[in-house]
Amino acid sequence: MRIDVRVRPGARHERVGGCWDGPRGRALLVAVRAKAVDGKANDAVVEALASAFGLRRADVTLVAGLRARDKVVELVGEPNLLRARLTVLFTG
Repeated sequence: MRIDVRVRPGARHERVGGCWDGPRGRALLVAVRAKAVDGKANDAVVEALASAFGLRRADVTLVAGLRARDKVVELVGEPNLLRARLTVLFTG
């Protein structure tokens, strides 16, 4: 399953949840403490999403947007469970 994500690097608190209406439609908000330097924010995003969806880190892959705030992420898991969790995270 692929989802659109909007990243806020350098945030005070790490958080996965909320909705951002971007040019491609709705995106899940992910705030990470790591700065956008040397891929540290990307690593933090993968870690935060794996935790939020209850997946292994290896099951979360950045597909597009490695150098942008707007990213496409692929999640490997049971689609119905991922969709249900995504719905909860969008409202949170």
